[in-house]
Amino acid sequence: MEQFVADCRTAVDQDASHKSVAEVVDRAMRDPAGVTQALGEPTESGIFPIYKSGDLTIVNVVWKPGMTIMPHNHEMWAVIGIYGGREDNIFWRRVADDPHGRIEAAGARALSTGEYAPLGKDLIHSVTNPIPKLTGAIHVYGGDFFEAERSEWDPENLTEHAYDMSKVRALFEG
Repeated sequence: MEQFVADCRTAVDQDASHKSVAEVVDRAMRDPAGVTQALGEPTESGIFPIYKSGDLTIVNVVWKPGMTIMPHNHEMWAVIGIYGGREDNIFWRRVADDPHGRIEAAGARALSTGEYAPLGKDLIHSVTNPIPKLTGAIHVYGGDFFEAERSEWDPENLTEHAYDMSKVRALFEG
């Protein structure tokens, strides 16, 4: 894991976009069993920080079976790699000129073990673990994931609100 962090750090230092980090995550996802061995087999859901700085955050995210998180943005690029299980993403776009910041579905992508996906700075997505076991994922962000101001959308009426990290952490714990 130390080498992965060092490679991500070097990639961001050389290229502030997600492209170099995507190559690092791609290499890691070619050996998902090795990632699992480095992190340990997931035994509980949670958001487990691995590395954090102002321009790079690496997190081990473990999703509970059947868990869904509301639509949200990051206000920074991200690269997501699945080392065990599956993560289904619904991509959303803002409804033009909506006074409440509503969104509408614009696409989807399922990521399974060994797959990865880059997410652009302006992307809005929701995430579901659709399988009956824990899903483990490495999330690499181009900024301080825990301090960035961003938005979430109410899952029922799709209106925009300030992102609430404590609410998100409770979803992983509950």
